[in-house]
Amino acid sequence: MTQPYDIILRNGLYFDGTGETPATVRHLGIRDGRVATVSATALDESGCPTVIDATGRWITPGFIDMHTHYDAEILAAPSLSESVRHGITTVMVGSCSLSMVCSEAEDASDIFTRVETVPREKVLPLLQARKHWSTPSEWVRFVRQQPLGPNVMSMLGHSDLRVATLGLVRATDHTVVPSEAEMRQMESVLEEALDEGFLGLSTMCLKWDKVDGDRAWSKSLPSTYARWRELRRLNRLLRERGRVHQGAPNAANPLQVTQYFQQTLGLLGKPLKTTLIALFDLKGNATTRPLAKCVSWAANLLGGNFRWQLLPTPFTVYADGIDVVFFEEFGAGEMALDLREQVERNSLLRDEQYRRDFRKFYGEKLSPRVWQRDFGDALVLDCPDAQLIGRNFDDIARERGVHVVDLFLDLVVEHGRALRWYTTIGNHRRHVLEQMVTDEHTLITFSDAGAHLRNMAFYNLPLRFLKMVHERQAQGAPIMSLERAVWRVTGEQADWLGVDAGHIREGDRADIAVLNPAAFDQDLNAVHWAEMENFGLQRLVNRNPGLVEHVLINGRVAVNNDTLVPALGQQTGFGTFLPAR
Repeated sequence: MTQPYDIILRNGLYFDGTGETPATVRHLGIRDGRVATVSATALDESGCPTVIDATGRWITPGFIDMHTHYDAEILAAPSLSESVRHGITTVMVGSCSLSMVCSEAEDASDIFTRVETVPREKVLPLLQARKHWSTPSEWVRFVRQQPLGPNVMSMLGHSDLRVATLGLVRATDHTVVPSEAEMRQMESVLEEALDEGFLGLSTMCLKWDKVDGDRAWSKSLPSTYARWRELRRLNRLLRERGRVHQGAPNAANPLQVTQYFQQTLGLLGKPLKTTLIALFDLKGNATTRPLAKCVSWAANLLGGNFRWQLLPTPFTVYADGIDVVFFEEFGAGEMALDLREQVERNSLLRDEQYRRDFRKFYGEKLSPRVWQRDFGDALVLDCPDAQLIGRNFDDIARERGVHVVDLFLDLVVEHGRALRWYTTIGNHRRHVLEQMVTDEHTLITFSDAGAHLRNMAFYNLPLRFLKMVHERQAQGAPIMSLERAVWRVTGEQADWLGVDAGHIREGDRADIAVLNPAAFDQDLNAVHWAEMENFGLQRLVNRNPGLVEHVLINGRVAVNNDTLVPALGQQTGFGTFLPAR
């Protein structure tokens, strides 16, 4: 007698995650955590405890988010429910050179908290209480014991690796070069990580990202101090294993991308899988996108294996007063952000010489930049002076007869972080973004989920992308097939990374999302405040009621009728650690 199915999904439009098989109405039978049957005819529901009617719905593989910063949240709230509720069943941690694997608790906290704007006073005690590992194998063992919501895969962070080897102070000293013994130690730890199934190494060259704490306050992340000969030795191990180098070029030095270009080619052996953060259509620098596309085209033409990470939605950034990361790109902004005390900051912001410097930097429109340096393109979102809300700084400055920089600094001195504002710095042109998402040398990712609690909220990134494609199809001007769109946020990434995810063919693990396409008719860019579970904090998130109706992880229902199940994050058996194949 045939064993009953654990779950049946009936009568839904089925996408297998390959991008090649046409979507058709199918019935899926789930047994023992895997897709047992995909059938054009109805399945025997006898003895099946859970039957989900997917009529008029899409059945897709669970989405993959390969750029998150959930490294600390896994310890306190392993459900990672802000991603799961949007159909994401696999996440990657350890991005941007930041992991919490090798270094001591305080080091791990200090390289993470300022960059990702998760308060040090929350993260440090959490790590001090719970971090009992210091090797990749010990970290994997810990993660496997956690009641994970989604599956978790990981990079090893280069800043984490350097600090564990050199110590925080030496790792952030540009005069220090690792000794041969220290290089061998880093290579040994990386090899252990690769043996355990880590997907690769993440590095950082962007100087904006700064260290927290008292010992190396406002130094750039340790990874930025490494010479390329150090990275070449570590890349050799990645190349031998077919693993991934994730990097971030220095925005102030666009030509630095040529060093990644050289590394991916593999002229003396296999190409190095390389993914860089990130491809943007920037308002402030129209040359960035075409140059980046040229680099990826040439790298892959010459035998490399290169992918830009691409955010498929407008890149909107929120700020509290002067606290916004892109101010790190020019000296006057960096000076203010380097001061921790509000009294010191206000004294600086009132200084006339400082204001002249700020106005000078603001006026330099041709220097390398990410921010467009246009306060007329920045709207006040919240302020104790309610009459300013909804207005841009330029209009307010003209009304008051002052330079817009002086107006902004006056408001920051008066209101501090209570002055909340936002601006869109890139991916603002819909037709250009639609061209970008069809680029075969990109990966649809870069949500930064778990970080920037009062800033970017891209937890529903795959849904925004699918909505874009779905709308263009409905308008009769498709930019790609729906099958290919689903593949771009599922099977494509899984296959490129080399993990067992992203597909729901017979025999595949049952990580599945059931979507109601009619619910795309809502604003997926809208942000909301919600509690960050077990942190006692509020953060920006997304809420899209009625869109993701059901989510299965490892064959268990994690979201049922648009609601997270109580067992998520409380019981094991949902997500697990996903190693590289």
